[in-house]
Amino acid sequence: MLTENTEIDSSDAPSGEVAETPEQKLSMSRRNFMKHSAIVAGAATAAACSTEELEKFTQKRLRELSQPELQALIKRMEADYKKKFKKDVDVRATPAAEGVKFGYALDLSRCIGCRRCVHACVKENNQSRPTPEGPHNNPIQWIKVLEMEKEKGIDLTDSNAYYNPEEVPREGHFYMPVQCQQCENPPCVKVCPVQATWKEPDGIVVIDYEWCIGCRYCMVACPYGARRFNWAEPNLPADQVNTNTHILGNRPRPKGVVEKCTFCIQRTRAGRYPACVEICPVGARKFGNMLDPKSEIRAVLESKRVFILKEDLNTQPKFFYFFGI
Repeated sequence: MLTENTEIDSSDAPSGEVAETPEQKLSMSRRNFMKHSAIVAGAATAAACSTEELEKFTQKRLRELSQPELQALIKRMEADYKKKFKKDVDVRATPAAEGVKFGYALDLSRCIGCRRCVHACVKENNQSRPTPEGPHNNPIQWIKVLEMEKEKGIDLTDSNAYYNPEEVPREGHFYMPVQCQQCENPPCVKVCPVQATWKEPDGIVVIDYEWCIGCRYCMVACPYGARRFNWAEPNLPADQVNTNTHILGNRPRPKGVVEKCTFCIQRTRAGRYPACVEICPVGARKFGNMLDPKSEIRAVLESKRVFILKEDLNTQPKFFYFFGI
C-alpha cells in the first residue's frame, strides 16, 4: 500500500526510464479499475440482451458498414417495421450519383403561404402526427412558413410562423418558407460529438438515426432552426405510413433523435422532385442538379437575382430565394 512516506527507489527502473511516482501508480490503478469496470458492465449488458438487441447495441456507423452488413441491417429494419405497422416497408440505401449536386430555389413573389408544402412533406416523410393527448402530442414539421409584411421586407425577427387568416395570401403580406438549407459548410455537422450527421457527395446533409444520441448540439448550431427533436415516441398511424423509404431519410424514426429535411432523398435519388416541389400550386419551388447546365435550378441561378439566408455566417446554403416577378 502506498503512503505519504513511501520512498521510490529509482535504481529499480530500467535504464533510461524514470520510475513511476506513487501518484502515477495510483492513477494507473484507478484507470485500470475504470477500464475493467466498463468491460464488466458491457459484458453484463450483453448477457441481458437478446442477439438482436446486441446487434443494435454494437452496430457500426452506417458509413462504416460493408455492403453485406448494410443489407443485413436493412432486412432487420424492414422486419421491425412490418411487425410494428403490419405492412411491408421498403428501406433503400440508394447512394449519391456522380456528377450531381442538388440545389433548391424558391420564388417569394409566387408563394401564397398555403402551407401545402408543409403537409405534403409530413405525409411523404413519415413525420409524427398530432394527437389529442398532451405528452404524446408530438407533431413534427420540417418546413416552417413565415408571414412577413411587405412594407418591412424580409425581417425574420418580426415574422409570424403561426398566421391563421381565413384566406391566404393576406393583403400586404408575403411568405417565406424555411427548411434545412443543405449547407455546403454545415455547422451542425461540426458540433456532433458522435459524427452522426454529415454531408453527402450530392450535397444532402443526412443523419444516422442509430448513432444520434439526442444531445441536440446540432439544433443549437443550426442558424436556420431547421432540425427537430423527437421528444416522445412519434405518432405515426399504420394507415398513414409511406412505405417508400430511405435509410438516411424518411424511414420511421425512434424517440430521442433529431431529424430534418433531406430534399426527399428517397425521391430525388430516384430522379423525382421533392414532395414540396410537386405539391406547390403556384410553381414557386425549383429543384435540380446544379452541375447540369440544362437543369431548371441552373436557369434560375443564371437568370435571377438570388440570395441566401444569413450569408454572413458562411454556411454556403444550397437553398436560394429570389423574386421572379
